[in-house]
Amino acid sequence: MEFRQLHYFLAVVEEGSVSAASRRVHVAQPALTRQIRLLEEDLETRLFERHARGMRLTVAGRALQEEARELLDRRARLRTRLWSLGQGVIGRVSLGVTVTHLWVPEVAGLLAGYRDRYPQVAFEVFPLLSGPQLERLQDGSLDAGILYLDDDNQPGLEARLLQRDHLILAVPERSPWATEPPTRLQDVANADFIWGFREVSPHYYDRMQAHFRHLDFQPRVVQYGADNIALLGMVAAGLGIAILPAASSSHPTPGVRFLRLPELEACEMSLWFAWRPDNDSPALHNLVALATQ
Repeated sequence: MEFRQLHYFLAVVEEGSVSAASRRVHVAQPALTRQIRLLEEDLETRLFERHARGMRLTVAGRALQEEARELLDRRARLRTRLWSLGQGVIGRVSLGVTVTHLWVPEVAGLLAGYRDRYPQVAFEVFPLLSGPQLERLQDGSLDAGILYLDDDNQPGLEARLLQRDHLILAVPERSPWATEPPTRLQDVANADFIWGFREVSPHYYDRMQAHFRHLDFQPRVVQYGADNIALLGMVAAGLGIAILPAASSSHPTPGVRFLRLPELEACEMSLWFAWRPDNDSPALHNLVALATQ
């Protein structure tokens, strides 16, 4: 039994005769008659009572009529679903984003653009620091990530430069530096600094430390925070000052003043879009295409 034969069978049922059905399905009448007989032989039962005034369904024919419609409808739905999956119109894609960059216009634009183009894709966004993102990308539990990397030479990953960022100084709003900003890092050498942990973003941490060694600057760290949002909260509470990606200023943080210093702006902190090239998800490929535009 073939789907084509079921289609012919329903055409005969709905048109009431082989001749009318042949015109509808664009198949010669003898060929259509043969297909109906082959279907009956395959099912080992008669589907029609043939008489001079036309054809009438048997009990078996009426049962097949109901099942044939359901089978053809299910086939059409399945073909549509598979086509949609193949085109990335439906499916699921998971994206990690460094916590700081959820508010950055370029990242927000990417998320909104993908949602507008592919509204039926289950788009899962996880605010994750670069270290955890890299681990999840490499073990395949995350489809793509927006994170800090040194370059695009990452084992098992492909990466595209998404944004060039730099560093910025965050101080409490009631700090004297908020009204009389420092002009160089040595002006804040004796300040209480709030710092992040290396393991949460190794590439970012190492690049920043190398820049400070080049400047012969050693911050006096007295507090640590789990991520940049935590650091900003601690700055707002007056626990110290912090050096963060300039993108942090996109996040509205009452009680914090952001200050630009030429020595910090000289430290490029590149943000990358990364994914596993062996991931064959069409939904992911559409996100990659949008991100690389």
